[in-house]
Amino acid sequence: MGYAEKRGDYWRGRYKLAPGRYATVVDTNGATMKFRTRRDAEQAANDAEAKVRNGGRPPRAAGRMTFAEYVNDWYARQELARSTMQNYQRTIEDHLLPAFQDFAVAAISPADVMAWEKRERALGYAEASLRLWRTTLHLILADAVDEGLRESNPAARRRGRGKRAGRSQKRAPEKTVTTGLGILLLAERAALLSGRDDEFLAVTTLGFTGLRWGELVGLETRYIRPGEVRVEWQLYELDTGELHRCPPKDDSYRTVHVPEWLGSLLTTHVAQTALVPCACHGHRYAFRGYGTANGAARRPGPKLADVAQVAGVSTGTVSNVLNRPRVVQEATRDKVTAAIEQLGFVCGAPTGTAAGHYRRNGFATWLFQPAATGRYPAKAPKVARPVPVAADPWPGVPIRGRSAASRAEACWLPIAPGLTPHGLRHTYKTLMVELGTPSTVMDAQMGHADGSVQARYAHATVDMIRRLLDGLTELWENALAVRRQLASGSPVAVLDHLLREKIVSQNSPQQAPGTEKAGPRIRDTGPDLLFYGRADRI
Repeated sequence: MGYAEKRGDYWRGRYKLAPGRYATVVDTNGATMKFRTRRDAEQAANDAEAKVRNGGRPPRAAGRMTFAEYVNDWYARQELARSTMQNYQRTIEDHLLPAFQDFAVAAISPADVMAWEKRERALGYAEASLRLWRTTLHLILADAVDEGLRESNPAARRRGRGKRAGRSQKRAPEKTVTTGLGILLLAERAALLSGRDDEFLAVTTLGFTGLRWGELVGLETRYIRPGEVRVEWQLYELDTGELHRCPPKDDSYRTVHVPEWLGSLLTTHVAQTALVPCACHGHRYAFRGYGTANGAARRPGPKLADVAQVAGVSTGTVSNVLNRPRVVQEATRDKVTAAIEQLGFVCGAPTGTAAGHYRRNGFATWLFQPAATGRYPAKAPKVARPVPVAADPWPGVPIRGRSAASRAEACWLPIAPGLTPHGLRHTYKTLMVELGTPSTVMDAQMGHADGSVQARYAHATVDMIRRLLDGLTELWENALAVRRQLASGSPVAVLDHLLREKIVSQNSPQQAPGTEKAGPRIRDTGPDLLFYGRADRI
């Protein structure tokens, strides 16, 4: 229990910190509080001691405590997800400490916070980042207020104050989305860039399930079930490069219902791909990384030189068969093609042990962005440049190696500039809105929580889900039909099978002549103009 001490013409409050340790009640500047009456001093001492017993921090000389001292102690007391702790640490070390580390906690003013935010904005940081950093500062100083180190929070934003542009917390620049056909074409290009079918299925799954990136990377094979994908875990990539296995964002555990065709693609992929437990987590994941794992030894063959040796030709001839088949005699092409099939050689595929998981930056930068924009991004000393492709077969196979640009016959035009892997999640929500899907089903598929009274009384039914899956199936079939009008086959094996399988079914004997259903019409623009650029512009 606190007590009062007579000190000349005033009383001061004393309270117990720990056995044998006592402290004096002080104000926010660290000065001893002087009370006119004994009762007031005892009451203040009891309040301070109650805070200590309840696990709080006692009022102390905030005027002598710097922001750096306080925030280090504050961070050590947090027990949150590793991803959240990482984001806090990055914000504190990179943006808050450089500005406020020498300030006394009690001395930080609203003017200081506004000046700091203005300086950060002048450096060109995005508004979303500025909001995140100010929110973190607000949280830290709010705890300082609760602990008696301040009387108010200088990071609190007064309503209607500040510049008018960008005031709303609920608005943001437009997010790029695409269509069902756009998803299909992006998936095909990503597979052509990687040289394998995995990326076709990964992009298609993102676009037609709305999974977050971490949920796709962390999708274990045991959670792929007939007609559904269960979201139980995600792999979150930390700044250290470690992929942390943790629950999905906001604990959005859910069952995502998928169309029959997508479920079939996923189960076939799992069955045909030699998926082994990863070394880092010990689980089987549906999607492997692209590229060679760091430190992995390169396995012998099949390489371009192996194909050349089996076919009895030079490596340059093999390269011409892959990139410019029309300049090679038919007999030579047949020998090289037979050698490729015999060895199982895949053009552009990594020849080492594949990495266990996708990396966000590698996938977005070297597969997704070139597929969406038709251009490789800038990387010193190279500037951004078009993807050089051989025009045959359509939509063109990327050309690699020395003087690739000079050997190119065409380049890809953009499909959806500005689209990101997360933009496919926005695309999926947009497709569901276009299909008239009830909000209850959309929230369940996306993993969103709606706490309104209306949402509590609305429930997803089997018929609602069936209508959504039927709509997604129709979008997919229309996309395949348009793609088939552009070219009847594809260099991507899984898509080529889908295109040719549909052609066979349309021409089946059971269908009476003249009763074929008309497919979707495309613009009167040839495929070369629609998806190719001129080779001389590379």
